[in-house]
Amino acid sequence: MRHRSGVAVLALAALLAGCTADPPAGPAEPAGSAGPSASPAALPDPYAAWAAGRSTPVVDPLYPKHGTDALDVLHYGLDLSWSPTRRTLTGTATLHIRPVRDAEAMTLDFKPYALDGVTVDGAAAQGTVTAEKLVVESPVKADVPVTLVVRYHGKPSTTEFPTKRGDTHPLGLTVDAEGGIWTMQEPYGAFTWYPVNEHPSDEALYDIAVTVPKGWSGIASGTPVGQQGNTFRYRSTVPVASYVTTLAVGRYKKATAAGPRGIPITYWYRSADAKYLPVLKKTPQMLDWMETKFGPYPFDSAGAVMVDSPSAMETQQLITLGSGMAERGTESFQKNTLHEYAHQWFGDAVTLTDWRDMWLNEGWALYVQQLYSRDTFGFTEADLVRSSRELDGVYRKQYGPPADPKPAEFGATNVYTCGAAMLRQLHQALGDERFFELARGWVQENLHTQQTRASFTAYVNKKTGHDFTALIDAWLDSPTTPPETGPLPAGQ
Repeated sequence: MRHRSGVAVLALAALLAGCTADPPAGPAEPAGSAGPSASPAALPDPYAAWAAGRSTPVVDPLYPKHGTDALDVLHYGLDLSWSPTRRTLTGTATLHIRPVRDAEAMTLDFKPYALDGVTVDGAAAQGTVTAEKLVVESPVKADVPVTLVVRYHGKPSTTEFPTKRGDTHPLGLTVDAEGGIWTMQEPYGAFTWYPVNEHPSDEALYDIAVTVPKGWSGIASGTPVGQQGNTFRYRSTVPVASYVTTLAVGRYKKATAAGPRGIPITYWYRSADAKYLPVLKKTPQMLDWMETKFGPYPFDSAGAVMVDSPSAMETQQLITLGSGMAERGTESFQKNTLHEYAHQWFGDAVTLTDWRDMWLNEGWALYVQQLYSRDTFGFTEADLVRSSRELDGVYRKQYGPPADPKPAEFGATNVYTCGAAMLRQLHQALGDERFFELARGWVQENLHTQQTRASFTAYVNKKTGHDFTALIDAWLDSPTTPPETGPLPAGQ
C-alpha cells in the first residue's frame, strides 16, 4: 500500500532544500531550461515545487517490462509540436526525477523517436533508444533529484493492446485519416509520445504545451491555462498516472459550460461529432448527481474530447470518448460517459497501485453506472440484482475471479462486473446511508494516493466497524458467484 500523505509530501519538501511544497505561482519551468547540478543541501527551488509528485514506484507483476521502481518522476514538462502534413511529432520533455537508488544510468519507457539532444542538469548526456526504452548514461544518487531534458522528433507508432476485448484498438498515439492524432493508453502507451516511467504507481505533476497549425486545436489532459498563438497549454497540479494522460490534435470545435461550484467544463468535438453534444452537455447534471453521493468532484476542471475510437477512457479531467462507442445509441453513450466521469473519483483521484487491482477502478465505476441507470433510466433494484448475479456467473466462469487477471486479457469483463457485484453486496449489507458514507470517505480521505486490495479491505472494516474481509475475499477470489447475503443485523 502506498499513500501520498501530507507527511510524505513534507518529508520530501525537507529533502528538497526545505522549501514549500506548494506549486509555484506563474508559469511552469520552460522545457529545456535545466539549471546546473547542485548538492542535496542546495537544490534549486523548482524541485521543491514538484514535491506533490513524489511516489513510491513498484514493479508491476502483470506487465514488468513497463515502468521501473528505480526512478520517481516528480514532474513532466512536455513541449510538443505536431505537423499534420509531415505526420511528425517534435518534442522537448523536461523530467524532474527523484532517483530511488544509486545507479549508473536512467531507464525510461520510450518509443523509437530520433533523439535531438539529451541533457542531465544542463550537461550533455548520452541517450540511446532501443527495445522501447530510453537509456541515459548518467550516474544518479538515491534521493538526489536531477533534471533530464530529452529533445526528439519522429513519426508516431502504436503498440499492441494485450487484450481479447471486442473494442480493441492499438494503444498509444494514433494518427487519423486527416492527419490528426489521439491516444488511449491503458495499461500502457504513453511511451509512444513522451519518455515516461510507464506505471500507475509513479504519478507526477504535468505541464503540457501543444503547438499546432492555424485552424487546428491542441488538446491535453489537465486544466487549460491559456492559448498563445497556436500553442495550447495545460497544467496538472495534482498527481496524474501516465495511463490517464491524453493528447489530441485535430480540427476541433469547442463548447464550454459550468459544473458544480462553477467548475469549468470544456467539450472538444469535430463537425461530425455535433450530434453527440446533447449527451456531452449533460455533464453538469452527471457531476451534480455524483457529488451528492461521493463528495466534491476532485479536480478543478472537467470535460470531454471526441476521437475516432470504438472505446472510451477516463483520462484525467478530460475524458476521451470514441465516436464508434457513441454510435451504439444515446442511452448507451450517456451511460458510458457517466462511467468515465465516475472514474474521476474512482481510479483517477484514488488510483490502483498495480494492474492486479483493476477491479478497484472498474468495479466502482460500473457500480456507479448501475446506480445512475437505476435513477435515470427506470431500472429497478430487482433488475440490478438479477443482472448482476447472472453476469457475474457468466464472466467469472469465462475469465476467472476478478483478483486473478491474466496479462493477455487486460480489461476482461470480470474485473468490471464481478467487482461491481461485490460493491452491491456491501451496499445491501450496509444500507444507503452507511454505504455512501463509505464511498465518500474512500475517495475524500484518500485523494491523490495509490491503493490496493489490502488497503481497501482495511478501510472498509475500519470505516464500517464490521469485518467484511470474508465477503470481499469471496467476491474477489471465488471461481463461482458467492451466495447472496442480506443486510447486517441491527446494531452491527
